[in-house]
Amino acid sequence: MPRVPRPAVTLEDRPVDGHKRVLLAAPRGYCAGVDRAVVAVDKALERYGSPVYVRKQIVHNKHVVSELEQRGAIFVDEVDEVPEGSHLVFSAHGVSPMVKEAAAERELQTIDATCPLVTKVHREATRFAKQDRQILLIGHVGHEEVEGTAGHGGENVTIVNSPDEADTVVVPDPDNVVWLSQTTLSVDETMETVNRLRARFPNLQNPPSDDICYATQNRQVAIKKVAAESDLVIVVGSSNSSNSVRLVEVALQHGAKASYRIDYADEIQQEWLDGVETVGVTSGASVPEVLVQETIDALATAGYGDVAEVQTAVEDLMFSLPKELRKDLEHDDRGLGGHGGGVSSKS
Repeated sequence: MPRVPRPAVTLEDRPVDGHKRVLLAAPRGYCAGVDRAVVAVDKALERYGSPVYVRKQIVHNKHVVSELEQRGAIFVDEVDEVPEGSHLVFSAHGVSPMVKEAAAERELQTIDATCPLVTKVHREATRFAKQDRQILLIGHVGHEEVEGTAGHGGENVTIVNSPDEADTVVVPDPDNVVWLSQTTLSVDETMETVNRLRARFPNLQNPPSDDICYATQNRQVAIKKVAAESDLVIVVGSSNSSNSVRLVEVALQHGAKASYRIDYADEIQQEWLDGVETVGVTSGASVPEVLVQETIDALATAGYGDVAEVQTAVEDLMFSLPKELRKDLEHDDRGLGGHGGGVSSKS
């Protein structure tokens, strides 16, 4: 994809008491679900030509959205903004059944790029609702993923927005309650919410498996280790990226004296580096590695040229492309590209 030009970054190399270094967290950046969604839009543009419409942001990253717009993707808020019969991609965060029905009514050719791990939560919400269980959905009100999951659970869903709300939430049947969660939350905060819910509802049931995305967990584990040795942690990611915002919070909770989120390297403020020996760097799950590298390059101009990677896990999970797109690409005999080759296990 064409690069969106950004200003060159040159910071001052000011002296500090000790040795300047960067600790680079791993894993970081793109997860399998994000990679799949971005490749899906890219391949759709290649296969069908411009425009290809996308409901909401395909992933929560300003840079990715800008580059796809340059290629001919058009991002819309709702399906009624899409001309009838057009190609429409559902974002990685997923949609409710009502959105799919609205798209069908307009005869849109949809490509469902919902992360398979989010789809798993959707299926859980649907199943629990059919069993008439009360679903406490831990997540942020207004987030696309939460809206989609709530749509699958219908009237059985009550959203719990924070640990404090766990102390006041009301359900019709306290003995028939199960919890689900948004996949991109802080692991620690989610478990605090669950524990406070269970104190009020002793029969609260757990989901069949952990809802929080493996990538979210892995990035939080990595930044905890980095933050313990860092004066400053820089998280590359957009403001509407829940998992990126959580990384800032986790860094501050686990030893970093300061932590800031940036979209681009030119947002680094010189005063952040005053007296700083060790800078920790990571990125949210929707951030391409090129933005991390530009951050590393900018820090090098300030004397932080010693970079050590701190690895806490190895990720090798890959998802096949959405079936609608895969079918057309196979028909064209053009190959799948990207991560279209299937799923392998994750570490």
